[in-house]
Amino acid sequence: MDYRQYTCPIHKTTLLVGDRWTLFLIREFIYENEEQGFNQLLRALKPISSRTLSKKLKQLVDHDIIKKKITKEKPLQVKYHITKKGRALKKALDSMGVWYKKYHT
Repeated sequence: MDYRQYTCPIHKTTLLVGDRWTLFLIREFIYENEEQGFNQLLRALKPISSRTLSKKLKQLVDHDIIKKKITKEKPLQVKYHITKKGRALKKALDSMGVWYKKYHT
């Protein structure tokens, strides 16, 4: 493997958030609603499976891109919200949208 794969920030970012569902999930938090529950996300990202969604949410929580919050009221609810680190990806997503509109519409 090329050493640049280990040092390039674009490569590292792509490994972290570059797959299909992770980008859609981040987009959902940034552009739709900064705090959402699991079922709300499952409906919004249809046809994602609940297993895949759970896996992606865990990865994003582990990297502090989103936070998991369990409410204290009954019934207990789990909510996810985007962090400052996650919101910082908005510029990159905006740029991707501008690029697509310029060259593919």
